[in-house]
Amino acid sequence: MTDRTLPPRDLPRPLQVGSVASPMPGRTAGLRPRVGPRVVAAVVAALALWGVWATWDVFVRSGRGQHADQLALEGAARGQGVLWELAEPVLGVVSNSFVGLGLAVAVVLALARGRWWLAAQVVILVAGANLTTQVLKHVVLDRPALLDIARADINTLPSGHTTVAASVAAGLLIAVPRRWRPLVALAGAAYTAATGVSTLIGQWHRPSDVVAAILVVLAWSAGVCALSSSSSLDQPRTGAEPGTSGAAGLLLLGAVVCGALGLGALGSVRGYGWALPIGGDLTAYMGGALGVVAVTLGSFALMLLVRQSTARP
Repeated sequence: MTDRTLPPRDLPRPLQVGSVASPMPGRTAGLRPRVGPRVVAAVVAALALWGVWATWDVFVRSGRGQHADQLALEGAARGQGVLWELAEPVLGVVSNSFVGLGLAVAVVLALARGRWWLAAQVVILVAGANLTTQVLKHVVLDRPALLDIARADINTLPSGHTTVAASVAAGLLIAVPRRWRPLVALAGAAYTAATGVSTLIGQWHRPSDVVAAILVVLAWSAGVCALSSSSSLDQPRTGAEPGTSGAAGLLLLGAVVCGALGLGALGSVRGYGWALPIGGDLTAYMGGALGVVAVTLGSFALMLLVRQSTARP
């Protein structure tokens, strides 16, 4: 009987050529992003940019759109004293220091995982979105004076405060590890919606300004995901991801419900559809706030899905 010596099982196996394993934690050497998800991300970015133009075209360049937007702005005066006590601290957080701190946290998270290009993506996203908002507001887009109100020709679209809040939240969503993204998407959507609605409460912005700002951030978020490299990929894994599907489903459900209510209120302001038994300015205000929440929830659902799909090896 031949005596066979079995190899010890506790000894480490040599790294095989072409293996997806990596000696550095968080790195995905040898892997490349898939083409399909990157194409989808580019399409989402293009549609978001079109959405910015469409929002401006409908609510700024047309008399009906300006009328509905202005009614929402005037309706914010109702109950403003109580609501402003809640809204003012939210808006007070948004500052240059807030942008710097949020950007630094996102970049440090990416660098701690050894992801240099991912850190660059975060910087490009935050800087690009905020620069785009300022250029669109002050250089590219105008506001025809179609209403007989003071300062009718001053353009305020997109909202700078909303862009800051949404871009920092989106940067964190891109930078954090995969398992944390659903939670960050939910928290980021809640904070962005609170900031956007707070600008309405304070009569700083009209609903279209806030919607355009969120779409600007969505365009940049999807755009940087379309430029993903191996540094942006997650570790290979198998199995379902209930956290991602659950968070995205919850966000999309909320977007549909709020969107339907907002469209109904907008329809009543424009003279068709069902009408609410309250004044036109308050109806427009409620419809605008619901529209802001709907766009925010839908955008963060898309950001989450796009990031997860482009980050999968």
